[in-house]
Amino acid sequence: MIKLRKLSECQLYGILDLSYVDNSEALPVAEGMIKGGVDLIQLRGKERPIEELVDLAAALHELTVRSSTPLIVNDHAEVAVKIPVEGVHVGQNDDSIETVRQKVGREVLVGKSSHSIEQALAAQCERADYIGFGPIFATPTKPDYQPIGLKEIETAHRVVTLPIFCIGGIKIANLERVIAAGARRVAIVSGLLKAPDIVEYARCCKNLLNPPN
Repeated sequence: MIKLRKLSECQLYGILDLSYVDNSEALPVAEGMIKGGVDLIQLRGKERPIEELVDLAAALHELTVRSSTPLIVNDHAEVAVKIPVEGVHVGQNDDSIETVRQKVGREVLVGKSSHSIEQALAAQCERADYIGFGPIFATPTKPDYQPIGLKEIETAHRVVTLPIFCIGGIKIANLERVIAAGARRVAIVSGLLKAPDIVEYARCCKNLLNPPN
């Protein structure tokens, strides 16, 4: 039986967003993420049909499970009902965490996007397994949200006991600033997906988060 990586061990969260990646490239991109040291992967396909996401999640899960990498699906608990992915991530306007768990009907990780300290604390009260905290910087992925900036990162880590993945506009160029502000874990979207060499980009990010001895 393959033992998956524990959430507490995860530092670099790769978001495989289908607005940046064609379906035909999803598997090679995920493979590059894994080779570069990404600890967990989320499949995000806003506005994509459930059937399409189910098929893609099935193919991705065959790849991720071999490397002990948890696969999370964005928004849709229905995908986790049909494919044994390890988790579901929801936003503020999606199903509640309790509803997700009821729909899936088995033990899964459930993460929640939080855009303020108050929302982060509420997600903790909902018994989320982790939170995405951001956007830290302006990002086209969340155009309707004002950036939180760096100043709330330390507070979030002080008051929330869950694993916190800072997200939103984070790239190699600003990652050291995010870490200096108190981040221990980050999620990266466009910086990773648009990198000329995904493996090397992920590796560099991982080394910044966890410098080699």
